[in-house]
Amino acid sequence: MSVLPQKILLVTPVWNDSARLAVFGRELAEALAASPLAVRWIIADDGSAAGEHGALQDLCKQFAKVFPGVEVHFAKQHFGKGSVIREAWDLDREAAWLAFVDADGSVTPAEILRLIEAALASGTSALGIRKRTESTVLLESPWRAVFHRGFLGSARLILNLRSEDPQCGAKVIEGAAYRRIATRLCENGLAFDCELIHALARDGSGWIEVPVNWVEKGGGKVKPLRDCWGMLAALVRISLR
Repeated sequence: MSVLPQKILLVTPVWNDSARLAVFGRELAEALAASPLAVRWIIADDGSAAGEHGALQDLCKQFAKVFPGVEVHFAKQHFGKGSVIREAWDLDREAAWLAFVDADGSVTPAEILRLIEAALASGTSALGIRKRTESTVLLESPWRAVFHRGFLGSARLILNLRSEDPQCGAKVIEGAAYRRIATRLCENGLAFDCELIHALARDGSGWIEVPVNWVEKGGGKVKPLRDCWGMLAALVRISLR
């Protein structure tokens, strides 16, 4: 008797990102088309400017010629990365696995597929982490590295969060585990990842952490000096809740 493949809902959150998505999206469509995984890919737009809608729809049509299982979801308002990922994940309440990968291409299509395969093989959530190993590369600016390590230390201090890299933009979450904690998640912005992992830990759900190749890309939405105080405040809110 054949075993049906497990359904995977993969979300790429975007916000005024059509230019970057044009490159990464084409590569991801090609990787998904060549993969045996049962993936439904949603490009989740977080309330971009109206002019972006047509560009995203055109890109989706181009990607669909390569990988038919792609669609665009438009949020009505811009609330943040966490909000639009949760909104897109809620579009399929039966998916066995829920994943997301950032549109900037820092984590390549091959790496997100490798992360999905690691989750399927282990039977538990898999978190991509930015870490230099014998088989993985990490390329980041000194300023980004300082911010990365400082925020990691803050997350451990404030939330006792035991993850080597809670903010990497590639995660695969067991669907059943996510649905047990979904109503507890409130952070709409960049602290979504930390709140997600913190809630999984409090629920008793385990995960594996998988080093992935990560290369910093220009033009990103995260600005360490601008965003650090808001993210620290978010960690305190999560702790208080």
